[in-house]
Amino acid sequence: MTDQATTLARETTGQTLWRRFRSPAAWYETADLFAILTVASLPWSTSLTAIFNAVFLLCMVPFLDVRAFLQSLKRPIAAAPIALVLLALVGTLWSDAAWGARLYAVNPTVKLLVLPVFLYHFERSPRGHWMFIAFLVSCALLSVMSWLVAFYPNLTLKPDHLERGIFVKNYIDQSQEFALCAVALAYPIVMLLREKRYWFAGLLIALALSFFVNMAFVVVSRTALVTVPIMFGVFALLHLRWRSIAIISAALLAGAALAWQASPQLRKTADTFASDYTRYVEKGEPTSLGLRLEFWRKSLGFFAEAPIKGHGTGSTRGLFEQVKTGSGYQASAEVIGNPHNQTLNVAVQWGIIGIAVLYATWILHLLLFRGDGLAYWVGLLVVVQNVFTSLFNSHLFDFHEGWMYVIGVGVAGGMVIRARRVEAKVGEAGS
Repeated sequence: MTDQATTLARETTGQTLWRRFRSPAAWYETADLFAILTVASLPWSTSLTAIFNAVFLLCMVPFLDVRAFLQSLKRPIAAAPIALVLLALVGTLWSDAAWGARLYAVNPTVKLLVLPVFLYHFERSPRGHWMFIAFLVSCALLSVMSWLVAFYPNLTLKPDHLERGIFVKNYIDQSQEFALCAVALAYPIVMLLREKRYWFAGLLIALALSFFVNMAFVVVSRTALVTVPIMFGVFALLHLRWRSIAIISAALLAGAALAWQASPQLRKTADTFASDYTRYVEKGEPTSLGLRLEFWRKSLGFFAEAPIKGHGTGSTRGLFEQVKTGSGYQASAEVIGNPHNQTLNVAVQWGIIGIAVLYATWILHLLLFRGDGLAYWVGLLVVVQNVFTSLFNSHLFDFHEGWMYVIGVGVAGGMVIRARRVEAKVGEAGS
């Protein structure tokens, strides 16, 4: 009897597994799980992000509605990022760089192909909000680790120990994450206060402040210092009354002044703007700001040489090698394949055609998030942050910031489309 019962139990388990294997709902749940693991691992590991994302894509294959998916690719919000990847591929045909350099330069654009997949999936999945929660919790844990590393530097996984408060990645990536989370929390905080749910609002306020305190007293990038006020300005214009804007602005200015006085790290970061510029202009030193000015000046020259279709994919480093002057410790002697500006990065390689596709992508995604709701706000914030930080870096093509854009716009965009469909059905039923 025991053997017979065990056999039946095994058969039942096998049947259950087989039934779940054949169930589209089970595959969707599994895809959701790996999508959540992808976004949760993004602040911590490049490899895990790539692995979990690959598994997420594989889980979508068995029961993918190919016809519906291909139809979704025709939408401008999906077609624009695909067009940028195709342009990078076609651009290899007129580039003078070695084929290895051409193909290597295509690689940073490939992640954009995943954006339409996220749009399609989260248009159908009801678990998009779990992606936001997973990223927020993951960044909160990283903030705790950042404080520990600030006091105990040996805890860092960085071999050089040069970046204060950095456990993994770098201070630019960490600042991008913390700034996005802190400003994104503004919407649910305001909504909760309006509903008089003060305890929950207080919890989120404390969490948002923890990110800002970390950036003020541990480490922050200068890009974040510039873009955070812009993101707050967008939120204020969209969701607050003028009286509230004035009160909150006064409070933020007071908080900023207090942080400025209390944080030597913040003052040091801000002071480097002036010192970097002076050292570059007077001595030609390769300071952070000086190098950017040098790269931008030369890139504008490259763009002027081939304004329509650019010099081709992967051509940037070769162009910088040709105009290199001086030697040793001089900004003019630096050779780079990335001019640290998204528009110029595109313009040098693919000219006005590339700029048109890049800006069309940003504009279409901005227009997608016209509306009121958490998904609208998060999606809009992701695009705004990417647009303005891309003034100082090629963040759409960088691994970390590029995946923040792909996942953020893909998930929030899918949720927005899903919500609009539900509203449309309700409207039809009501009429």
